[in-house]
Amino acid sequence: MAKTVLCYGDSLTWGYDPEGPGRHLFEDRWPSVLQAALGSDVNVIAEGLNGRTTGYDDHLADCERNGVKTLPTVLHSHMPLDLVILMLGTNDMKPVIAGTAIAARQGMQRLVALVRNHEWSFDYEVPDILIVAPPPLRETADPVFAAMFAGGVEQSAMLASLYRDLADELGCGFYDAASAAETTPLDGVHLDAENTRALGKGLEPIVRMMLGI
Repeated sequence: MAKTVLCYGDSLTWGYDPEGPGRHLFEDRWPSVLQAALGSDVNVIAEGLNGRTTGYDDHLADCERNGVKTLPTVLHSHMPLDLVILMLGTNDMKPVIAGTAIAARQGMQRLVALVRNHEWSFDYEVPDILIVAPPPLRETADPVFAAMFAGGVEQSAMLASLYRDLADELGCGFYDAASAAETTPLDGVHLDAENTRALGKGLEPIVRMMLGI
């Protein structure tokens, strides 16, 4: 029976192309690369939204960017699920949103609780959860992004260790995206085509292990 993986993330999952700007080709986005690597026995659902946070409101947004508020609806839309990949936290680094790595950790903890305690219909089982720490922000000459994420370079560097400890504490899988990909200096936040493809390939082994395939 086919397995289903939900990739719940932000612009890094949506496929924001910093060179465009715009959107990466479908085949370059990491969920698409992961899908191709896993084959037809696995259905990989890409649920990425530009600007999505773990659990914080963006009061200037043109849509609901608070990941906590939208996750239950998304879970219900795509059930049954075997694995939920949570890769969020980058947008939490914006001072206007939260501005700290610990805030992102708390938001991620809430997201895990929402998956675990969701009212799954038809006696569907609770899916496994893979927490992915996004690649750290880096310095950029882009004045808008540098200002938007002021202080974020230092804070985002702490995400991986905080998320790893959280995953251990909660019994989730963990993957550090920085082991496969790095953000571009063009805006300090997003991934070029080569790096988003590398992330998809890098995730394949742990996803296979967690799915038991």
